[in-house]
Amino acid sequence: MADSIETEIDGRRVSLSNLDKVLYPSGFTKAQVIDYYARIAPVAIPHLTDRALTFRRFPDGTDTSGFFEKRCPGHRPDWVAVARGPGDRRGGIDYCRIDEPAALVWAANMAAIELHAPMAGAGDIEVPRAVVFDFDPGAPATIVECCQVALAARDVLDAVGLEGWCKTSGSKGLQMYVPLNHPDASHPASADFALAVGQVLERQLPKGVTTVMAKSERPGKVFVDWSQNALHKTTIAPYSLRARPSPTASTPVTWDEVADAATGHLELRFEAADVLERVGRVGDLFAPVLDVVQHLPSPG
Repeated sequence: MADSIETEIDGRRVSLSNLDKVLYPSGFTKAQVIDYYARIAPVAIPHLTDRALTFRRFPDGTDTSGFFEKRCPGHRPDWVAVARGPGDRRGGIDYCRIDEPAALVWAANMAAIELHAPMAGAGDIEVPRAVVFDFDPGAPATIVECCQVALAARDVLDAVGLEGWCKTSGSKGLQMYVPLNHPDASHPASADFALAVGQVLERQLPKGVTTVMAKSERPGKVFVDWSQNALHKTTIAPYSLRARPSPTASTPVTWDEVADAATGHLELRFEAADVLERVGRVGDLFAPVLDVVQHLPSPG
C-alpha cells in the first residue's frame, strides 16, 4: 500500500498518511488500524454518534504514553461535527463527533487508537443513556473474577427487574451497561444506583469485591467503579481498539460467554480480526443498549 493516499468514503475525501508506520509492538500498522475502523464502522457508529468523544492518540505507537484529546482539532474537515461537552475552567469544550464512517477513518488516520464516550448524548449531556458498571481487577485478580462478579451483579439487577449487557474493556476488565434511554435519567441517580449495587456485591463477596477507590484496597479484588457514571467521565466505546501490545478491542459478549469465562473455560480476549469475524457472524451484540428503555428503582 502507498504510504500516503487520498480516498473517498460516502462522498467525503479523506487523506491518509504514514500508512506503513507500525503502531503496535505486535507489528500492527496504521493502515491496519484504519482498515479495522473502516470495516467496523457499521456497528461502531451507532454507539459513537451524537456523543462528545475523547480521543486517546498514539502517533508514535502504543508503546508510548500517547495523549488524551478532548478539544476537537481546528484542522478537522468541515464535515466532522462537534459537540459541546464538559469543559475546563474557561467553560465548555467542543469535542469531536463521529457520526459517519468517513469521520471514524479521519480519526483513525490521526492515530486516535482509543475512543472514549460519555454515557449521555450530545443533545442533552445531563441525561445518561445507560448506567455503566466498570469491573476493574486488581492483580492477581483477572477478567475471570470480573466475570464472576458480573454474574452476581446480573442476579442483583434481575431482582429489581433490570437487564444488563456486557463487553470486554479490551484491556484487563469487563464492563456492564444497563440501558435507560428515557429523559428522566440523571447522572447522580445512575452513580447512586451503581454504588448501591456495588455495595450489595461487596457484602455478598467481601473477599472479592470492593467499591473503595483507594488502590490499597484493590489487590486481589474486583473494583466496581461506580464513579464512571459522573457527568464528566467517559468509558471506552464499544468496538474501540485499545493501546496494548497487540490490537485488542472492547468487544460485546453474551452472558453465556461471561459464564464460561467465569469458570476459566473461555478467554475473553479479542483482537481486531476476531472482532470483525464475530460481528460478521453474530452482528452487534450491544445493539439493545441503544434502544431498551428501563427505569431505575426508586431510592428508599
